[in-house]
Amino acid sequence: MLQEIKVAGHGSYRTEGQVLAPLKAVNFLFGTNGAGKTTISRVIHDPDAHAPSSLTWRSDRPLPCLVYNSDFVARNFAAQMPGIFTLGEAAHDTLERIERQKGVVDGLEADIAQMRGTLGPGDCSSGKRGDRKALRDEFERECWKIKIRHDAHFKESLQGLRNSAAKFCDRVLEEARDNTADAVDVEELRRAAAILFGRAGEPHVSLPLVDLGDLLAVEGEAVLARRVIGKEDVDVAALIRRLGNSDWVRQGLPYLGEGRTCPFCQQAMTADLVDRIEGYFDETYLNEVATISKAHDTYEVLTGSALRHLNDLLALESPHIDADALRGEIGRLGDRLAVNLRLLAKKKREPSAPVVLETIEELARPIAARVAAANDVVAEHNRIVANIAEERRMHTRRVWRCLLNESAEAIRMYTKKFGDLDRAINGLASGIEAKGRRLADARAELRELERQVTSVQPTVAAINGLLASFGFTNFVLRTAGDRDHLYEVVRGDGQSATTTLSEGERSFVSFLYFYHLIRGGVSEADVTSDRIVVFDDPVSSLDSDVLFIVSALIKRVLREAEGGTGQVKQVFLLTHNIYFHKEVSYDPRRGTEARATETFWIVRKHGDASIIIGYPTNPIKTSYELLWAEVRNPNRSTATIQNTLRRIVENYFKILGNVDTDQIVARFEGRDQQVCASLFSWVNDGSHGVHDDLYVSADETVVERYLDVFRRIFIETDHVAHYRMMMGSGVQAAASPAVAEAAL
Repeated sequence: MLQEIKVAGHGSYRTEGQVLAPLKAVNFLFGTNGAGKTTISRVIHDPDAHAPSSLTWRSDRPLPCLVYNSDFVARNFAAQMPGIFTLGEAAHDTLERIERQKGVVDGLEADIAQMRGTLGPGDCSSGKRGDRKALRDEFERECWKIKIRHDAHFKESLQGLRNSAAKFCDRVLEEARDNTADAVDVEELRRAAAILFGRAGEPHVSLPLVDLGDLLAVEGEAVLARRVIGKEDVDVAALIRRLGNSDWVRQGLPYLGEGRTCPFCQQAMTADLVDRIEGYFDETYLNEVATISKAHDTYEVLTGSALRHLNDLLALESPHIDADALRGEIGRLGDRLAVNLRLLAKKKREPSAPVVLETIEELARPIAARVAAANDVVAEHNRIVANIAEERRMHTRRVWRCLLNESAEAIRMYTKKFGDLDRAINGLASGIEAKGRRLADARAELRELERQVTSVQPTVAAINGLLASFGFTNFVLRTAGDRDHLYEVVRGDGQSATTTLSEGERSFVSFLYFYHLIRGGVSEADVTSDRIVVFDDPVSSLDSDVLFIVSALIKRVLREAEGGTGQVKQVFLLTHNIYFHKEVSYDPRRGTEARATETFWIVRKHGDASIIIGYPTNPIKTSYELLWAEVRNPNRSTATIQNTLRRIVENYFKILGNVDTDQIVARFEGRDQQVCASLFSWVNDGSHGVHDDLYVSADETVVERYLDVFRRIFIETDHVAHYRMMMGSGVQAAASPAVAEAAL
């Protein structure tokens, strides 16, 4: 069945279109000529030719659509019309086999429809396909969160994927399947990205090495820790040793004057004493003093050079070294070197005083290690830069490995759920394909069975019988000579009547042809297929008596669609004829709302555009029905009820029934007769005259009394069935509780 019809961009319908939904088994559409009804029937017949109009089918299962409109008449009413195959005489067991085979076909079609519903449509809006799409959409959102977190640092590695969640998700799944790179810390990856893709991608210069070995060698001079004194075997040695002032004596020697005057006591010294003192400071002593002096001078020079070298190293501002930490280490080294220089200066002044220098090794080692580590980084940087294409490729794989590890559980859960859904979808698709093959075989077998029992002759006989029963005796249908799969319309003398039929005859023959086409098909394969039927103004140009005949035939089709047991699964009736609409749509079982199997629509022009409006019940009312609706209304107007009752009595008893009101009054006796006569008098007075409020008052009590008499008129005239039909559930509302209790 059709669930929805969209009519757009054709006829008087605008591009945005009009929609009929939801649709039921029986659908009534009323509209004046030119309102846009035929466009609707044409869309149903061939939606592909009327894009962007479209049809939406229940369970995505299209059915053949048989459409009766002016196009159908033009296509089919020719000198020879296509024959309609119907089931003819056949063995009972063959017919039973057809029924069974049709059940097999219907069962397979139902199974396929159910599986397609479970599978879902191709747009993935529902079913398993919808579940898979929803799962994928959610996973794409999760993947995109990963991208947002790392995009700023790894945008080059994510190039081409940064503006598409779908592409990024596809890459995540691809990498999860194929990536075997080693895991690397994310901070290390960020540093590598700066080298590979940033401005740091140029070769770096290695830092100069820090070598303080010469300073350490000076610290190891043995003479520094010894007391350096003169020769022990001279006679002044004991005195100098006892005084403990050899350094003081040595320092005074250069001050001996020409006259050998003692620089200490200013007394004349003998040449022998001078020689003995000078002999105390022999060559060994002098050499050791020279060694001490050299050690001091060397250490001083090396200290200055080392500190300048280290400060120059800081000035390089290498990105691979911690400048603050290095500055602190250099400061501590400088302090220790200064201490050692002071000790060396003291040793130089006083060779006899031993000194021990504080070693700088423990301070020099971390500085040298820091520089060496920085140079290792520089070497790695330069190696990467030298092989940048391969390094970028490997870096990208490591980045993806990092992202995969970060979302490993989400990827695992998605892969499992997606795999389960994928297997279910593939299974359903395979099942549908297999059942489709079985359905094709079952249909072929059904067509073969139908071919054995179908014929066009029963339709010829049926149409001719209907023509005769309706008084159309001056022409008949017959099979077209040796072409027994075609019809032709002929006169009694056998001559073709196609060109001489009146418009009414032509319309009636076309309708009967279509009516029997509903029960059969123009090919043997179409005889038992389910179908949708559309009647578009089938009573145009028909006489009033034929109109009721057509109505009766259409009602049969409507009942079949409502029951849902025959071939006709859905009917659309479009008309501009209000009497035909009322005749076909009349249903005494319908309450105030449309039945569950039917819908009502009005097609009208708004400006130059067609619009379609749905109604909860039949919107087409006669004026006579509206009068009764006023009587049924518990909130009726006391000012107009007089005229309403008069018009009902006039229409029903005088115009339609030709019953004199005096005869109606005569049906009553006694007080009831007076009340009835009063009603007719009051009605005529109230509807044709002017009240004088001083002596006429139509209050609720008076209205209820006369409404009761109005009801009893139908009882006394044996027309109570009409009263019941027109009042429906409003019988009690038309009278007071006391009167209603005495109702029928």
